[in-house]
Amino acid sequence: MKENGAYLSLDTYPKREGFVFIGEIATGWVRNIRAHVREGQRVVAKVIGIKKERDSITLSIKSVSEERRRATLQTWKNEQRASQIMRVAAERVGWDEQKTTTVSDEMKDAFGSLYGALEECAIAENALEEAGFEGKWIEIVTELAIENIVPPFVEIRGLFEIKVWGPEGVKAISGALQAAEDCAKGEEEVTLTCHYDGAPNYRVDIKAPDYPSAEAVWEAAQKVASEKIGSVEGSITIERL
Repeated sequence: MKENGAYLSLDTYPKREGFVFIGEIATGWVRNIRAHVREGQRVVAKVIGIKKERDSITLSIKSVSEERRRATLQTWKNEQRASQIMRVAAERVGWDEQKTTTVSDEMKDAFGSLYGALEECAIAENALEEAGFEGKWIEIVTELAIENIVPPFVEIRGLFEIKVWGPEGVKAISGALQAAEDCAKGEEEVTLTCHYDGAPNYRVDIKAPDYPSAEAVWEAAQKVASEKIGSVEGSITIERL
């Protein structure tokens, strides 16, 4: 801390510092820098100048909007939380620090951030497998993500294998799929869509605000689809993906 500004350690550039002049601390006249910036405080700043010949970085705190500040701090908190979850997973799996770092970095590369990876696990239980990851550790990480992260929504997926050899044919199949989709009607923020995956397979995608809501609609969809096909000459096999 100096009378004309303050040095900040940069998270995005490890072992580097930037300097905030007193005029860039806050809007208006800053009489006492310590009233705005304290040692150990985490702040969000914008890079406004780089001088390569002096190897110096100039920063501004006042140029960062309140919305951006909050979003950036929340992102940092999310990453800290994600790192803690991975440490717990590592203890259960038996990884050392190097292995934990390696897997965490691979997840960041695949999903953009570690928190983003865990959030995807909380949304869709097979997110890591679909991203190409393998191993028994996936189950533990996914379980911890579901327990500790509240995603904006969750997704589950199922498969109907439908065969109709009676005269009802395509009409019966269409009726069963429509009945399944209707199970989501009236359910707040829940959607169920059926997709043709090549005869006789039909994928069922459910999006909901939480797993209990998604599972309830999935159970109802299985029941009505089975009843529809059971009333004609045909068969249905159901699988949870």
